[in-house]
Amino acid sequence: MNLRLKIKDLLLICLIYFGFTSIFNAQNLEKNCFKTGADRPELYLPLLKNKNIAVLTNQTGLLNDKTFLVDFLIKNKINIKRIFAPEHGFRGDADAGEHVKNGVDLKTGIPIISLYGDNKKPKPEQLKGIDIVVFDIQDVGVRFYTYISTLSYLMEAAAENNVEVIVLDRPNPNDGFIDGPVLKKEFSSFVGLHEVPVVYGLTIGEYGKMVNGEHWLKNGIQAKYTLIPMQNYHKKQRYEILEKPSPNLPNAISINLYPSLCFFEGTQVSVGRGTDLPFQIYGSPWTKDLPYQFTPKPSDGAKDPFLNGKVCYGENLSKKNLDLREINLKWLIKAYADYKNPKESFFLKNLWIDKLAGNDELRKQIIAKIPEAQIKKSWQKDLEKFQKIREKYVIYED
Repeated sequence: MNLRLKIKDLLLICLIYFGFTSIFNAQNLEKNCFKTGADRPELYLPLLKNKNIAVLTNQTGLLNDKTFLVDFLIKNKINIKRIFAPEHGFRGDADAGEHVKNGVDLKTGIPIISLYGDNKKPKPEQLKGIDIVVFDIQDVGVRFYTYISTLSYLMEAAAENNVEVIVLDRPNPNDGFIDGPVLKKEFSSFVGLHEVPVVYGLTIGEYGKMVNGEHWLKNGIQAKYTLIPMQNYHKKQRYEILEKPSPNLPNAISINLYPSLCFFEGTQVSVGRGTDLPFQIYGSPWTKDLPYQFTPKPSDGAKDPFLNGKVCYGENLSKKNLDLREINLKWLIKAYADYKNPKESFFLKNLWIDKLAGNDELRKQIIAKIPEAQIKKSWQKDLEKFQKIREKYVIYED
């Protein structure tokens, strides 16, 4: 009898122990689980109840279960009055630089207003009657990728019209480092509004905080700005992206190479638009000493690609197993050295390269055949100055 009681007592103790252990492990798992801002509705739904809402998003505005944010908000009875769409459109299928028209979302019947058409900044009448604009877009952490410019213009318009901006934060796939030339104000454009380096090491939510905190909006105004932070995000860790951020950045390799290869967009060299490997290869008809060959052709996201139908010679970087944590200028320097076209200069006549670089110095340094190490050394003073600004707005650990 006593033996049976002891066994029962032992079993009871084991059940209690393992029960508490399971609860603890479940709580610990929840604590350590990574979540985007969109996947933390307990933080933002209460802010949206009984308000008139606009949403600035695109195909990347997804919850972890692939539910589209707009659909999730409607399901939770949030009153969405209109949708704003950035470059590439609401569904993310327009070419880079393509004029995007206004329209209506067929699924929900909500009006769509393009911020990459007649106006890149919301007009007062487009914000009329709106209390809050929710911003949810997957960015790539590079100055010339235009979603941060769209956020800045949204914040500026919101500040001018007494509208709140709520940003649902997402990972920066080029986070954990800063690099590249810092933009000079006279070279400001939609591919670079503010005096930041090419790679600035902030999530899009942190970037918005910096723009607001540094009074970089027009006339130094500030928006009413709320950031819904991610849970358990670390800057040097790389996270899976649920949907490609634009047609020509289809995977993690292209996103990783983008800060280095995008300079080619200001030259006579293709970065693979119109192939299966955009931003993973580069080449031109006039760099024949380079080994890899490809021919750009019309495709989704590249209806009339640069050097359409011409055989290009260059390099395929897609299988090099790279994990760049800095900008690589070697490919640009190599292509310039190998370029042999007597009719056209290496850099496009519109000097688009200067807009991308944020100054005219990089172009002049390449022409003067300055070594990569020396070029990068010329960035350091400005990078150190920017770092002192940046560190005020970092909210996530490395």
